[in-house]
Amino acid sequence: MDKKELILNAFSETGKPLKSGDISEKTGIDAKEIGKLIKELTTEGKVYSPKRCFYDIKK
Repeated sequence: MDKKELILNAFSETGKPLKSGDISEKTGIDAKEIGKLIKELTTEGKVYSPKRCFYDIKK
């Protein structure tokens, strides 16, 4: 499973918006790398930011 899939699974498991730090804890991916991956997922249209510093999957 690649890192983007791990991030998307973390959102699915919690069912609520998460901060980068929370995603890092759940996936074991470095927080700096989470930022880059979230940006890519946002560009791909899979993730959005419902409020500042929080992210969630698009439904």
